[in-house]
Parts: sequence; structure tokens; C-alpha cells
Amino acid sequence: MTLKEALDSLTANPIYVLIYLGIIPVMAFVAGLISREKGKDGPWKYLYSTLIYFICVPGIFSITVSIYQFLFERRSIWEADVFVQVLPILSMVVTLLIIRKNVDLDYIPGFDKLSGLVMVIAATLTIMWFVDRLRIIVFSYLRFEYVILFFVGLLLIIRIGWRRAFGSA
Repeated sequence: MTLKEALDSLTANPIYVLIYLGIIPVMAFVAGLISREKGKDGPWKYLYSTLIYFICVPGIFSITVSIYQFLFERRSIWEADVFVQVLPILSMVVTLLIIRKNVDLDYIPGFDKLSGLVMVIAATLTIMWFVDRLRIIVFSYLRFEYVILFFVGLLLIIRIGWRRAFGSA
């Protein structure tokens, strides 16, 4: 099964996607009602962390797939799949807003790892886009030192993001 077949299967059966993307914001809302001012304490911050990971992983994946399709495959935004590309992003934003209203995200364990992961993905996509657009003509107009500096800068961003995502704080 290819990734396209898996995404097509999710689109063909949208009820599973709708349930998954709908239940997490509802759980965050209910947890906010129950925990009230105790969101940064014990079990609540771990519940919020779990909810954030459950919703951010599909949301970040959806953003990455969308950027890839728009930049590299040159697909129109009008061809974006609502169930696989739009709803995960909306559900992620709503869930993060609900949780942020209840507790400061600095108290949530592992939230900084997600921002590091986003930095790694963004830098990697930028490098891929730059290499995709790179032509031999560019070297005659752009000094080679600038190209090397650009790549080194992007690799440093990837390294910083990697440390935030997978390194020890």
C-alpha cells in the first residue's frame, strides 16, 4: 500500500477521520472544564501532552504533505483534500487554542519537541525546494560562497531543530 492509497482510503471513509479529528478537541475542552486551574499539575499536563501529540502529528503531517504538493507537484490549492489536508490543520489549531486557554504550553511536557520537529521539517523542505529550483544558470549569477553559506545556514537550523526535537533539553 502506498501513501497515496492510504490517504485515498481515508478520504473514501471520512467517518474515521471526522471522529478522530473531532474527539480530540472535545476531550481537550472537557479536560479544561474538569481541571480548571490545575492544568499545569500532575496528571492534567500529561493528558494535555497526549492530546497535543495525538492532534499535532496528523496536523504537521498534513501541513507537510500540502506544502510538498503545492511546491513540488505544483497542484492547485483547489485540489486539496478536505478530510486529509484541511481538517487536520483546523482540528490542530482549535485543540491548541483550547489547551492554551486552560494551561500555559510551557508546562506541557514535550511541547518544545514539536516545535523542533517543525523546524527540522521546514528547513528540510526549504533545502528540497531550493535544490529543485537550482539551475546551472544560477551559479553564473550567484556567487558560490553565497550558495554554500545558504546551505550551511539551513543545516544549522536543521541541527537546532533536531536537538529541540530529539536532544536532551
